[in-house]
Amino acid sequence: MEKSIDLFEYTAKHLDLMGKDITTFSPLTLAFLGDAVYEVIIRTMVVCEGNTQVNKLHKKSSNLVKAEAQANMIKSLMDELSEEELAYYKRGRNAKSYTSAKNATIADYRMATGFEALVGYLYLTRQSERMMELIKKGIAAVEEMRK
Repeated sequence: MEKSIDLFEYTAKHLDLMGKDITTFSPLTLAFLGDAVYEVIIRTMVVCEGNTQVNKLHKKSSNLVKAEAQANMIKSLMDELSEEELAYYKRGRNAKSYTSAKNATIADYRMATGFEALVGYLYLTRQSERMMELIKKGIAAVEEMRK
């Protein structure tokens, strides 16, 4: 059996990303990456729950990646964040974005952008365990709200 490969490490090595100072990245850049990482995590989670029709997979995953859900997740996680995590969230939330969500309030969209910036920061700093811990707790909180 082949040895498992860390996707971030593999990507970073082949794209010469090692040693980059992510503190210089704009919060919207972190959110851009965090959005993609979060989407992959959610899609993986949904697919692993069971093989089903793609439209059902899409509906389930879109309920967790929309701005309203992400805003509710970060609200439920605020007391869990370290000072550094909170700072990255706030940088993303307060960033001047020239786009807006189609189906979200401005407040939810900004909180979701902050959440995505936090995910991007945790991903780039290779804090995968912490990232997954926060995402799992956030999802659980959102699912509890829906009951």
